[in-house]
Amino acid sequence: MWPLLLLGLLALIGPRPAAFAMDALERSQLREEARDMFYHAYRAYMENAYPADELMPLSCKGRVRGQEPSRGDIDDSLGNFSLTLVDTLDTLAVLGDFEEFEHGVKLVIRDVTFDTDLVVSVFETNIRMLGGLLSAHILAEYFQQRAGIMSWYRGELLSMAKDLGFRLLPAFNTTTGIPHGRVNLRHGMRSLENLRETCTACAGTMVLEMAALSRLSGEPVFEEKAHRAMDVLWQMRHRSSDLMGTVLNIHSGDWVRRDSGVGAGIDSYYEYCLKAYILLGEEKYLGRFNRHYDAVMKYISQGPLLLDVLMHRPHTNSRNFMDALLAFWPGLQVLKGDIRPAVETHEMLYQVIQRHNLLPEAFTTDFQVHWGQHPLRPEFLESTYFLYRATQDPYYLQVGKHALQALQKYARVPCGYAAVKDVRTAAHEDRMDSFVLAETFKYLFLLFAEPADLVLDLDEFIFTTEAHLLPLSLSTSGNASAAQLNPSALKVAPPIEPTAQNGHDLDEPRTCPSTLHLFPESVRRPLKNMVNGMCPRRSHRRKLHAVQFQVGNPEHMKAVRDMGIAIITLPDGRLQLLHTFANARSASDAEEGLQFMQEMVELSKAQAQAPDSTPLTVSYRVAASAHTPAHKVVLTAGPAHFGRELKGNERVVASVALAEPLRVCAALEQPQKLKGRIAVIERGDCMFIDKARRVEAAGAVGAIVLDNTGGSSSSTSSMFAMSGDGTNDVHIPVVFLFQQDALQLLQAVSLDPELEVTLQDSKNSASSDPLLAEAAEAMDARLLDSILDRLKGSVNDFLSKQHDQAKVNSIEEGDDEDGHIRTKRGRSRNLDPDGPSEEPKSTKEPKEEL
Repeated sequence: MWPLLLLGLLALIGPRPAAFAMDALERSQLREEARDMFYHAYRAYMENAYPADELMPLSCKGRVRGQEPSRGDIDDSLGNFSLTLVDTLDTLAVLGDFEEFEHGVKLVIRDVTFDTDLVVSVFETNIRMLGGLLSAHILAEYFQQRAGIMSWYRGELLSMAKDLGFRLLPAFNTTTGIPHGRVNLRHGMRSLENLRETCTACAGTMVLEMAALSRLSGEPVFEEKAHRAMDVLWQMRHRSSDLMGTVLNIHSGDWVRRDSGVGAGIDSYYEYCLKAYILLGEEKYLGRFNRHYDAVMKYISQGPLLLDVLMHRPHTNSRNFMDALLAFWPGLQVLKGDIRPAVETHEMLYQVIQRHNLLPEAFTTDFQVHWGQHPLRPEFLESTYFLYRATQDPYYLQVGKHALQALQKYARVPCGYAAVKDVRTAAHEDRMDSFVLAETFKYLFLLFAEPADLVLDLDEFIFTTEAHLLPLSLSTSGNASAAQLNPSALKVAPPIEPTAQNGHDLDEPRTCPSTLHLFPESVRRPLKNMVNGMCPRRSHRRKLHAVQFQVGNPEHMKAVRDMGIAIITLPDGRLQLLHTFANARSASDAEEGLQFMQEMVELSKAQAQAPDSTPLTVSYRVAASAHTPAHKVVLTAGPAHFGRELKGNERVVASVALAEPLRVCAALEQPQKLKGRIAVIERGDCMFIDKARRVEAAGAVGAIVLDNTGGSSSSTSSMFAMSGDGTNDVHIPVVFLFQQDALQLLQAVSLDPELEVTLQDSKNSASSDPLLAEAAEAMDARLLDSILDRLKGSVNDFLSKQHDQAKVNSIEEGDDEDGHIRTKRGRSRNLDPDGPSEEPKSTKEPKEEL
């Protein structure tokens, strides 16, 4: 038996405490609930999204690349090749659903093609698509032989995998042999030659799938290319520390980012060093893994924490937070056989989850949320599964139960499971990645399943980084011949005696280095309350959350001042919040102020990543006069993230009426005047959605919000989108006009109080008449003065008193060109006076470390 694979899975000797015991009935109920969770998501995808790559669970439709707004790099996983179904096929097999597995294989063979003019991620396409095709092929033949089904299958999935493999090969044509990060499925590297950088994990997570493809198909080129990439990466390690950086130049091999950790950008490289040895039997990979592992435990592992360092200065930390992807590490330590640190790191992660309900995408060393997203990642459940298999400790069943209940509570929606945009607010994101079905629910089901519940003997397989199953029998097949799958071949090969090859030391033991025979509870006990002890839960209620903040609310203004937050007005009318610890009323208020500012940062980040909204229009007819003929005026208007969405040919046509008071932050005077009309209201003093609620309650069929920032215009300003407060109970369309555009509308209303206006999608509006600008210039000044008396802004007057209090030295943290985040001995965030609103967007997706 392979010692490294099996020794990590042997149960440790020791008593099992009754406190964590789980009876067979409860365990079986949780297993079936995990099965139900999978099918809830799977059926939602198949019924509402297939053949699209992914399900959009909030929209309940498929995400088709090129038809939905781009999300930047994240969309490189999509190739319009039914990603979720291919990625999920072997989960159906693990669940024993032969009928649906066979149906899915037939659909893939019939519908999926790779001849598309799309640029995709080499890494993601390899682990999800190529790995999914290979695993499904292997299992189809496995079931032919052991279950007597799918007699019609003749290796079609392997042929598809071979086709895809050849389409990925052009990415390996580099000076070093390290593959490009992206490739065009139809044209190879055409127009992509200037791409020079890739991450360590991207280049180092190819060898399992590529080697399996070579050994199953008889084409050695795939395995050769992957081995060469791994060899070059090994040569690029820092020779003193044995650590790897995160990003490197594919042509020169020079490091671009020297951060070294076990999380994002590097994680699965370490995983594939060990698993390449287990699957392929090549000793050099064991030697490399042992060297890397020692370096990680020496420099990066700090107790249960795993903190990034600089590869060339390994005693210097490069950041003060950890990302969620490192949660796979305890599971890898189980395969290594080093159980004690695996228990410690896993326990730390579990305490973070207990504090924040779900594992945030990144958290600080004092366990505060750094990035609040939770895309339903599988890594923590993967480690929980391996720890349970290694220890048989029922504590890990209880951990899995907690994780299952959290997913049910915070992620389940009518159409599948939705990613969580922020663990602090539990707001959802219209996203369900393929790995949710391929990994998250697979590991959750396996955690509660007994061996007798499974149709597969998992000891015959190894999991790839995407949890696809590859048979250990591949180690007996050279890279120039195909492996013949039959029951007798699916056995673990005998161990290979240690040797030294290619200068790689094998001085590390091939047996489990852990001598731990104590129950893992003895390891966890000293870590009890580690997270809450450093980051205690608040005993008092928060005064104010960022999403609730309204600048026109005196109580809110007092609360932020008590937190040490000052507010100044920017030239474009937005506000800048500046936090100074020393200005807070008390230390606890200052701490709450810091948390408030972090929430503001996350709101800004989430808004920047949101898909661009389509602009709307406000149009009307102007009657002929002595100076101008009759003409149509079309004004560009910003949308709202609440209320009725006008799509296609939908429109609202009605006469307008000015609301009284114009800002609509108090009870309306003569509300009956708004019934059946489009209400004209002014920005300021309260949230946009509150204004909309009041005019809708009065019977308005739509609303136009007029900007109060002097000189603003749709021709010179980025599109402005109004955000709500998280509760969308408005049913009328609401649009936003910049001030110069608003003045044109007001002039028309002054000449025709019964003016009829149309609100609609900009794609279905005619362009504005060229006489528009001329007419605006000809407006009577006295008439405008009369109208604008009702439009005088109060926000700037209100905030001008605050301006002198904000004189604090500034340290620039990010690009301030669009009024983004600054640090003033703390954090700052720009905010619209009317509550959270959409910042002007850049067409380029923000790059992140995750």
